[in-house]
Amino acid sequence: MARMLYRSIVIISLVGLLSGVARGQELTPRAYWPAPLGTRIASVGYSYTSGDTIPDRSLPLTGVNSSINTLHLGYRHTVSLWGRTTNLVVELPYSDGRTTGSRDNGTGPKSEYQGAGDIAATISVNFMGAPTMSPKEFAEMRRNPRPLLAGSLKVVAPTGKYDSERLINVGANRWAVRAELGYVAPLSPKWLLELGLGGWFFGDNDQFLGRTKKQDPIAAIQGHLIHRFDRGFWASLDMNYYKGGRSTVGSFRLDDLQRDSKVGVTIVYPLGGKHAVKLGYSLGSLNDSGEKFEVFQIGYQRIL
Repeated sequence: MARMLYRSIVIISLVGLLSGVARGQELTPRAYWPAPLGTRIASVGYSYTSGDTIPDRSLPLTGVNSSINTLHLGYRHTVSLWGRTTNLVVELPYSDGRTTGSRDNGTGPKSEYQGAGDIAATISVNFMGAPTMSPKEFAEMRRNPRPLLAGSLKVVAPTGKYDSERLINVGANRWAVRAELGYVAPLSPKWLLELGLGGWFFGDNDQFLGRTKKQDPIAAIQGHLIHRFDRGFWASLDMNYYKGGRSTVGSFRLDDLQRDSKVGVTIVYPLGGKHAVKLGYSLGSLNDSGEKFEVFQIGYQRIL
């Protein structure tokens, strides 16, 4: 009985591991919702991205038409750090896609790419509201949610497939770091408002078509309105906005400031005590223009 209770409690805390190791700005609802000490979750998912987008969103390319299939693998482990709930997450994508040079009629130069993307690791630490908890303590918090304040650090390593002679690659061939503060405000036992404010910082790609590519930081904010229907069954409305990331290639300063936004919806439904499925859809716009892209996601998560 206690084991089944533990599984039921943990399934509620599943985070959006399947959003992928994107160099754009992902939508990740419940990223700062805690879990009992020792929770381990493995995930596998699939996403389909179409429209005016490419794997490395920092490249100054618009007016293209892409279709990208990506497999996502993820692992999360909840530990204790200084007596606070701490989540460790590792993510790895594998992409197979095609991009054509014209969004309007699907004609023009074509680029095909496939391979493992850049691996990412994230640590998030709760500063207020969620000390290290047992399953019983977490169940009480779920019944009477309280405000949470947390911070996270995500590091993306240049491990993905990269060809210095190609413009579009699966990997970015540089380090990237995202630092973020997250706040969760309970509106009622069934409703949560989650906010995140942070920024991405990038290393240099010194093998970009024979030159060095540098990129300015990107500031980002995201918000999620989350509703819990039943044990382990929840949905959220998601949105974000980000700005920055202007690039320099060699001695040339590019006019490629990113000023983008995304809106979406996420649904997680439990299957028994140890399993859950996740569905997601998001729509993004680029630089206040008519360029748009869509992302469809489906995933499976299992408590180990």
